[in-house]
Amino acid sequence: MEQPLQTETWKARSLEELVRILHQIFAEDKVSVDEVQALMESYESNPEEWLQYAKFDQYRYTRNLVDNGNGKFNLMILCWGEGHGSSIHDHTDSHCFMKILQGNLKETLFEWPGKKGNGEMTKKSERVLRENQCAYINDSIGLHRVENISHTEPAVSLHLYSPPFDTCNTFDQRTGHKHKVTMTFYSQFGERTVCSNYVLYEDKLKKLDLFSLEQGRLCADLKATFQYLKGPFREAEEALFIRNCGDRTMSPN
Repeated sequence: MEQPLQTETWKARSLEELVRILHQIFAEDKVSVDEVQALMESYESNPEEWLQYAKFDQYRYTRNLVDNGNGKFNLMILCWGEGHGSSIHDHTDSHCFMKILQGNLKETLFEWPGKKGNGEMTKKSERVLRENQCAYINDSIGLHRVENISHTEPAVSLHLYSPPFDTCNTFDQRTGHKHKVTMTFYSQFGERTVCSNYVLYEDKLKKLDLFSLEQGRLCADLKATFQYLKGPFREAEEALFIRNCGDRTMSPN
């Protein structure tokens, strides 16, 4: 960063206004991380405004695209059923803002594993994020896992990723081994996405008689198989920033 950024104090009074201001902020050559985080924190969650994007799945958390930010960011709503969580994952040199819209989410931070990736991953910290709180992470901070630890209440979160990305690495906590995964949207702009990956995945289960058409769900004792077969379709969590030490700016161009 060549000179200090002159930032404004933004306040989003609705989700629509939040999207509009984000487009305005990301039209600049440099964007302040703190400015974006403050803006997202200023938005008071209103289910009437985001419910149309909140698409839940019985077995896994979902990624629902709200706005594609003219290619400079993705704004999405993630829906977490009771007990749902992500793998430990990175953010592919992007910047991630995560605001809680409903419920609580537990975030656990991890150190990057060694190059050989042959040992237990080191936990840095953990915290519970509550409604209207906003967290921030990038790869220089570390890796994280996000979980809805409630078994009675769902959770909903608003995420901004800049620059957008569709692949990331997930990590085995026991060994540090990483696996590259491709991420997809469960819905886009409020409409359910017909994803060939999910169709192929469901077909695999049906051929193995692991999917009950009558009940439309997997048997509880087959959950481990379900997780294994997801393979490259496993979703991770979920931009265009300069990552100089101490530099709280991003370059959206």
